[in-house]
Amino acid sequence: METQEYRQKRKAQNRGRAATKSEVADAVTGFLSGEPISAIASGLYRSPGFVKSIIERVGVPQKEDGRYDYLPEECVAESFEEGEIVWSAKYHGPAIIRAELSVDYQAELPGYKDVNYEKKYGSKAYNIWVLEKVDDDYSERWTTSTGGGFSATQLAYDLGKLSHLQEYGVDLSRI
Repeated sequence: METQEYRQKRKAQNRGRAATKSEVADAVTGFLSGEPISAIASGLYRSPGFVKSIIERVGVPQKEDGRYDYLPEECVAESFEEGEIVWSAKYHGPAIIRAELSVDYQAELPGYKDVNYEKKYGSKAYNIWVLEKVDDDYSERWTTSTGGGFSATQLAYDLGKLSHLQEYGVDLSRI
C-alpha cells in the first residue's frame, strides 16, 4: 500500500518533467475509457491540470453528457474505413465502422430506401456499432464489437478519427 509520503515524493520527482510517451498513452486510454482526470492524475503521480493539458494537446474528444461536443481538429474526417474505431459525438463514446451507406450499398440490401446522404446532407453516412459500457466485477470498461452495444447510422461529421492517437502509443482496442 502506498503511503501519502511516497505519493508526494513521486509527484515531486515528476514536477517540471515533460510527460513520457507511456504517460501520454496511459492518460489518453484512461480518459477515453471513462476514468476521471483526478484518478488518472493520481495513477501517474501528476496533477489533474497536467493530465487535462495532455488530453487537450493531443486532440482527444471530450465527453459531454446530454449534448453534442465539438470534435478536436485532429479527429475531423470526411471518410472512414470499414472496421475502423472512431469516436461518436452523438453517443459520446467509441464505435466501429461497419459500412458506408453509399447508394450502391443500399441498392444491394432489401428494405433499404435509397438515400444519397452526400447530396441530402453534404456528408457520407455510416452504419456503426456503438460500444456500450459494461460494469463487471473487475472494472467499468467499453465492450468489444463481439460483446454488448448497438447498431446506429451516423453522418461522417458526427464521427471522429482516433488513428492520430496511435502515434502517442494509444492502443485503440483498449478503450
